[in-house]
Amino acid sequence: MKKIAVFGAGGFGREVHMLIQQINSKVLNWEFLGYFDDGIEKGIVLNDFPVLGGKNELNNWKEPIYIVYAIGEPGTKRKVIENIKNPLIKYPILIHPNVLIGDMKYNSIGEGTIICAGNIITTNINIGKHVILNLSCTTGHDTIIGDYCSFMPTVNISGEVIIEEGVYIGTGAKIINQLSIGKNTIVGAGAVVAKTLPENCIAVGVPAKVIKMRTESTGRGG
Repeated sequence: MKKIAVFGAGGFGREVHMLIQQINSKVLNWEFLGYFDDGIEKGIVLNDFPVLGGKNELNNWKEPIYIVYAIGEPGTKRKVIENIKNPLIKYPILIHPNVLIGDMKYNSIGEGTIICAGNIITTNINIGKHVILNLSCTTGHDTIIGDYCSFMPTVNISGEVIIEEGVYIGTGAKIINQLSIGKNTIVGAGAVVAKTLPENCIAVGVPAKVIKMRTESTGRGG
Protein backbone atom coordinates (compact mmCIF):
# COMPACT_ATOMS: atom_id res chain seq x y z
CA MET A 1 0.00 0.00 0.00
CA LYS A 2 1.06 3.58 -0.61
CA LYS A 3 1.67 5.81 2.40
CA ILE A 4 -0.50 8.92 2.57
CA ALA A 5 -1.06 11.85 4.93
CA VAL A 6 -3.27 14.93 4.97
CA PHE A 7 -1.90 18.46 5.30
CA GLY A 8 -4.51 20.27 7.36
CA ALA A 9 -5.85 18.72 10.56
CA GLY A 10 -9.09 20.68 10.85
CA GLY A 11 -12.58 19.43 10.15
CA PHE A 12 -12.09 19.10 6.41
CA GLY A 13 -8.81 17.27 6.96
CA ARG A 14 -10.66 14.68 9.04
CA GLU A 15 -13.27 14.44 6.28
CA VAL A 16 -10.50 13.77 3.76
CA HIS A 17 -9.22 11.01 6.03
CA MET A 18 -12.76 9.59 5.94
CA LEU A 19 -12.67 9.83 2.13
CA ILE A 20 -9.43 7.83 2.08
CA GLN A 21 -11.06 5.17 4.27
CA GLN A 22 -14.04 5.01 1.91
CA ILE A 23 -11.73 4.59 -1.09
CA ASN A 24 -9.91 1.81 0.78
CA SER A 25 -13.22 0.05 1.47
CA LYS A 26 -13.52 -0.52 -2.30
CA VAL A 27 -9.87 -1.05 -3.21
CA LEU A 28 -7.26 -1.23 -0.46
CA ASN A 29 -4.71 1.26 -1.74
CA TRP A 30 -3.65 3.66 1.02
CA GLU A 31 -1.85 3.38 4.36
CA PHE A 32 -2.91 6.49 6.28
CA LEU A 33 -0.11 7.87 8.50
CA GLY A 34 -1.68 10.97 10.01
CA TYR A 35 -1.76 14.74 9.57
CA PHE A 36 0.62 17.63 8.99
CA ASP A 37 -0.39 21.04 10.28
CA ASP A 38 1.63 24.10 11.31
CA GLY A 39 -1.07 25.22 13.75
CA ILE A 40 -1.44 22.06 15.85
CA GLU A 41 1.17 20.63 18.19
CA LYS A 42 3.12 17.66 16.88
CA GLY A 43 2.01 14.43 18.57
CA ILE A 44 -1.61 15.47 19.17
CA VAL A 45 -3.90 12.56 18.22
CA LEU A 46 -7.01 13.26 16.13
CA ASN A 47 -9.47 10.47 15.36
CA ASP A 48 -6.81 7.91 16.34
CA PHE A 49 -4.05 9.37 14.13
CA PRO A 50 -1.19 11.71 15.09
CA VAL A 51 -0.18 15.14 13.91
CA LEU A 52 3.24 14.42 12.39
CA GLY A 53 4.48 18.01 12.36
CA GLY A 54 4.24 20.92 9.94
CA LYS A 55 5.95 22.13 6.78
CA ASN A 56 9.43 21.68 8.26
CA GLU A 57 8.84 18.04 9.16
CA LEU A 58 7.29 17.36 5.77
CA ASN A 59 10.20 18.93 3.92
CA ASN A 60 12.54 16.65 5.88
CA TRP A 61 10.48 13.46 5.50
CA LYS A 62 12.82 10.61 4.55
CA GLU A 63 10.60 8.19 2.62
CA PRO A 64 8.16 8.40 -0.29
CA ILE A 65 4.78 9.75 0.78
CA TYR A 66 1.59 11.02 -0.85
CA ILE A 67 0.21 14.29 0.52
CA VAL A 68 -3.23 15.77 -0.01
CA TYR A 69 -3.95 19.35 1.08
CA ALA A 70 -7.20 19.82 3.02
CA ILE A 71 -7.03 23.61 2.90
CA GLY A 72 -10.12 25.40 1.64
CA GLU A 73 -8.74 28.93 1.16
CA PRO A 74 -7.02 28.88 -2.25
CA GLY A 75 -4.33 31.48 -1.52
CA THR A 76 -3.26 29.74 1.68
CA LYS A 77 -3.26 26.36 -0.05
CA ARG A 78 -1.08 27.67 -2.88
CA LYS A 79 1.46 29.24 -0.47
CA VAL A 80 1.75 26.04 1.57
CA ILE A 81 2.29 23.90 -1.53
CA GLU A 82 4.87 26.31 -2.95
CA ASN A 83 6.85 25.97 0.31
CA ILE A 84 7.03 22.17 0.12
CA LYS A 85 10.22 21.19 -1.72
CA ASN A 86 10.70 17.55 -0.72
CA PRO A 87 11.24 15.47 -3.91
CA LEU A 88 9.88 12.35 -2.17
CA ILE A 89 6.37 13.81 -2.06
CA LYS A 90 3.72 12.93 -4.62
CA TYR A 91 0.18 14.28 -4.90
CA PRO A 92 -2.70 11.83 -5.41
CA ILE A 93 -6.07 12.36 -7.03
CA LEU A 94 -8.74 11.30 -4.52
CA ILE A 95 -12.21 10.54 -5.89
CA HIS A 96 -14.99 9.14 -3.72
CA PRO A 97 -16.27 5.77 -5.03
CA ASN A 98 -19.80 7.07 -5.58
CA VAL A 99 -18.80 10.02 -7.79
CA LEU A 100 -20.50 9.89 -11.19
CA ILE A 101 -17.87 10.88 -13.74
CA GLY A 102 -17.76 10.67 -17.51
CA ASP A 103 -15.24 8.76 -19.58
CA MET A 104 -11.72 9.91 -18.61
CA LYS A 105 -10.83 9.87 -22.30
CA TYR A 106 -12.71 13.18 -22.46
CA ASN A 107 -12.06 14.53 -18.95
CA SER A 108 -8.82 15.46 -17.19
CA ILE A 109 -8.09 15.91 -13.48
CA GLY A 110 -4.87 17.39 -12.08
CA GLU A 111 -2.73 16.01 -9.29
CA GLY A 112 -3.73 16.71 -5.70
CA THR A 113 -7.41 17.18 -6.53
CA ILE A 114 -10.08 16.03 -4.04
CA ILE A 115 -13.54 15.05 -5.31
CA CYS A 116 -15.91 14.25 -2.45
CA ALA A 117 -19.02 12.08 -2.27
CA GLY A 118 -22.05 12.93 -4.39
CA ASN A 119 -20.29 14.82 -7.18
CA ILE A 120 -21.45 14.58 -10.78
CA ILE A 121 -18.88 15.40 -13.48
CA THR A 122 -20.08 15.02 -17.05
CA THR A 123 -17.89 15.28 -20.16
CA ASN A 124 -15.09 17.32 -21.76
CA ILE A 125 -14.17 18.86 -18.41
CA ASN A 126 -10.66 19.99 -17.46
CA ILE A 127 -10.00 20.21 -13.71
CA GLY A 128 -6.64 21.63 -12.61
CA LYS A 129 -4.25 20.73 -9.80
CA HIS A 130 -5.11 20.86 -6.09
CA VAL A 131 -8.80 21.56 -6.66
CA ILE A 132 -11.42 20.76 -4.00
CA LEU A 133 -14.90 19.72 -5.09
CA ASN A 134 -16.70 19.28 -1.79
CA LEU A 135 -19.86 17.23 -1.21
CA SER A 136 -22.53 16.96 -3.94
CA CYS A 137 -21.26 19.47 -6.50
CA THR A 138 -22.20 19.21 -10.18
CA THR A 139 -19.94 20.20 -13.07
CA GLY A 140 -21.39 20.51 -16.58
CA HIS A 141 -19.84 19.82 -19.97
CA ASP A 142 -16.90 21.76 -21.41
CA THR A 143 -16.04 23.44 -18.13
CA ILE A 144 -12.46 24.46 -17.29
CA ILE A 145 -11.43 24.78 -13.63
CA GLY A 146 -8.04 26.28 -12.82
CA ASP A 147 -5.48 25.18 -10.23
CA TYR A 148 -6.10 25.65 -6.48
CA CYS A 149 -9.84 26.36 -6.79
CA SER A 150 -12.15 25.34 -3.93
CA PHE A 151 -15.86 24.60 -4.23
CA MET A 152 -17.91 24.15 -1.09
CA PRO A 153 -20.83 21.67 -0.86
CA THR A 154 -23.65 21.66 -3.44
CA VAL A 155 -22.14 24.12 -5.91
CA ASN A 156 -23.72 23.80 -9.37
CA ILE A 157 -21.59 24.67 -12.41
CA SER A 158 -23.42 24.73 -15.73
CA GLY A 159 -21.74 23.90 -19.04
CA GLU A 160 -19.04 25.86 -20.86
CA VAL A 161 -17.88 27.75 -17.79
CA ILE A 162 -14.28 28.94 -17.35
CA ILE A 163 -13.10 29.31 -13.75
CA GLU A 164 -9.58 30.66 -13.45
CA GLU A 165 -7.10 29.61 -10.77
CA GLY A 166 -7.52 30.35 -7.09
CA VAL A 167 -11.31 30.87 -7.13
CA TYR A 168 -13.38 30.08 -4.03
CA ILE A 169 -17.09 29.28 -4.48
CA GLY A 170 -19.28 29.19 -1.35
CA THR A 171 -21.86 26.58 -0.39
CA GLY A 172 -24.85 26.25 -2.68
CA ALA A 173 -23.73 28.80 -5.27
CA LYS A 174 -24.85 28.37 -8.87
CA ILE A 175 -22.95 29.38 -12.00
CA ILE A 176 -24.93 29.86 -15.20
CA ASN A 177 -23.55 28.44 -18.45
CA GLN A 178 -21.07 30.15 -20.81
CA LEU A 179 -19.61 32.49 -18.17
CA SER A 180 -16.13 33.01 -16.76
CA ILE A 181 -14.86 33.82 -13.27
CA GLY A 182 -11.50 35.57 -12.98
CA LYS A 183 -8.64 34.31 -10.85
CA ASN A 184 -8.64 34.71 -7.06
CA THR A 185 -12.31 35.70 -6.95
CA ILE A 186 -14.65 34.71 -4.11
CA VAL A 187 -18.30 33.87 -4.76
CA GLY A 188 -20.46 33.92 -1.64
CA ALA A 189 -22.66 31.09 -0.40
CA GLY A 190 -25.99 30.83 -2.21
CA ALA A 191 -25.03 33.29 -4.93
CA VAL A 192 -26.25 32.91 -8.50
CA VAL A 193 -23.57 33.95 -10.99
CA ALA A 194 -25.47 35.18 -14.04
CA LYS A 195 -22.71 37.23 -15.70
CA THR A 196 -18.95 37.04 -16.04
CA LEU A 197 -16.98 38.12 -12.96
CA PRO A 198 -13.56 39.82 -13.02
CA GLU A 199 -10.50 38.60 -11.17
CA ASN A 200 -9.74 39.54 -7.56
CA CYS A 201 -13.27 40.39 -6.50
CA ILE A 202 -15.89 39.28 -3.97
CA ALA A 203 -19.37 38.69 -5.40
CA VAL A 204 -22.53 37.82 -3.48
CA GLY A 205 -26.29 37.71 -3.94
CA VAL A 206 -28.96 36.69 -6.45
CA PRO A 207 -27.89 37.61 -9.02
CA ALA A 208 -24.29 37.87 -7.84
CA LYS A 209 -22.88 41.39 -7.71
CA VAL A 210 -19.34 42.54 -7.00
CA ILE A 211 -19.22 44.14 -3.54
CA LYS A 212 -15.46 44.41 -3.03
CA MET A 213 -12.16 44.12 -4.85
CA ARG A 214 -9.27 42.15 -3.41
CA THR A 215 -5.56 42.91 -3.53
CA GLU A 216 -3.79 40.23 -5.55
CA SER A 217 -0.66 40.30 -3.38
CA THR A 218 -2.43 39.54 -0.09
CA GLY A 219 -5.61 37.85 -1.20
CA ARG A 220 -7.52 40.07 1.19
CA GLY A 221 -10.01 42.79 0.59
CA GLY A 222 -8.48 46.14 -0.31
